Amino acid sequence: MQTVIQVVCKTGRSMRDAVANDPTLEENGLKIVKERKHGRSPGWTKVKSAMSDRRGTVNVQWNASTSILMCRIVNRGAGKPNLLVGDFVDYLLARHKKRVRHITIWAS
Repeated sequence: MQTVIQVVCKTGRSMRDAVANDPTLEENGLKIVKERKHGRSPGWTKVKSAMSDRRGTVNVQWNASTSILMCRIVNRGAGKPNLLVGDFVDYLLARHKKRVRHITIWAS
């Protein structure tokens, strides 16, 4: 199952970089697993929950021309995305709510 979180943001610096460089990311229960080289377009960051009962990863991409943060949550096997979606959206609203205009979540 794949779940997509689309975050429409106010214009400004890269939200992907803001997430990747946030010193409080681990305090919010998330950690960076992998990151594409900084400065390349399109860049991406792979984020995972620090809690062992959450399965899957969040693949985060930033589109500067539309100011949209696209986040794909990929689960394998019996993993359920609801806890990881909740953790990531909670983090976005706790740390970046001034930039967030609209959040849409859908599953396929």
